Amino acid sequence: MSTYIETVIVGGGQAGLGTSYYLCQQDRPHIVLEQATQAGNAWRNHRWDSFTLNTPNWQSSLPGTEISSTDPDGFLSRDEIVEYFEEYVKRFHLPVRYGVQVQAVRKSEANNTYAVETNVGTFEARNVVIATGLYQKPKLPPFSGDFPAEIMQMHSDEYRNPQSLPAGAVLLVGSAQSGAQIAEELYQSGRRVYLSVSRSGRVPRRYRGKDANWWHDRMGDYERTVDQLPSPQAKFASKPMISGTNGGHTLNLHQFARDGVTLLGRIQGVRDGRVILAQDLEENLARADKFEDDFVKSVDEFIVKNGLDAPKEVLPKLSDGYRVEQVSKLNLKGTNINTVIWATGYSFDFSMVQLPIFDGDGYPIQNEGITN
Repeated sequence: MSTYIETVIVGGGQAGLGTSYYLCQQDRPHIVLEQATQAGNAWRNHRWDSFTLNTPNWQSSLPGTEISSTDPDGFLSRDEIVEYFEEYVKRFHLPVRYGVQVQAVRKSEANNTYAVETNVGTFEARNVVIATGLYQKPKLPPFSGDFPAEIMQMHSDEYRNPQSLPAGAVLLVGSAQSGAQIAEELYQSGRRVYLSVSRSGRVPRRYRGKDANWWHDRMGDYERTVDQLPSPQAKFASKPMISGTNGGHTLNLHQFARDGVTLLGRIQGVRDGRVILAQDLEENLARADKFEDDFVKSVDEFIVKNGLDAPKEVLPKLSDGYRVEQVSKLNLKGTNINTVIWATGYSFDFSMVQLPIFDGDGYPIQNEGITN
């Protein structure tokens, strides 16, 4: 026995709730299926205690309501995000069903609908919206199992605060948004931090009087579609390091080095209690510097082209990271490293959708969100 409803939305995060809002405005019958038991699950249970959004309030609002804050350029904390989601569901009476796990989505040939199979039964739907995002499974490299058993390992998804970690130094792997923010929190708490630097870029939090995201918005960067990216793989690129904590500020690996963080190259493996490192630290630092330079150049050109009145600014040029001695091996016991945090991103998983709509990467083949 199945239940028919015009549209089933799988996932109750911001995309699912935003879609539900618009369907409610048009009185279209639908339901949102969320496997967690409460709203805002990703923010509530998969972010560290001091987490804040990196998008300013003016950019983070869900459709139909602005984030209630006196500062549109401020950044919501983790608890504020969760509260915002809870109130959003209540305010617009969104039909969210919690604790429902979708197990499969198939084509139902009998009546030209989709069969959405769940742990509470099957739904028949004319439309199915997959709003599960791209961050389902924390990624760990295969050689993570080669670390000594006494060392605590966790993904950034599990990290909560410095006090919850064992005493001693921390090896943090990855320097995109999560890795850089966690590294900063750890070393500012007094921890000795070793940071394995990735290929992620850097942008200033603010430049020439406006937030970096304001410039991206004005320059049309957020309007680009997948087909306009430099390559199909570009859609999976990590986000540049930046922070919304303490009112929002720039993160810079050279400043980290100045403050005592030991910068390392990319980890290639572990053998006999020693971490094997690539000699690519300078290359990765240069990549982050160029990313910022390219952003600044694009903003300067945009200002001139559009005759905007924006104060001139010259960003500080730091180079401390280039003076770091590159090492090929790191002795875990000798450096007193007792914790490894993997800020190595997530993989996506659309395997519940049992339809021939995916490319070689397992990513949906779609046009403006619509599959065949």
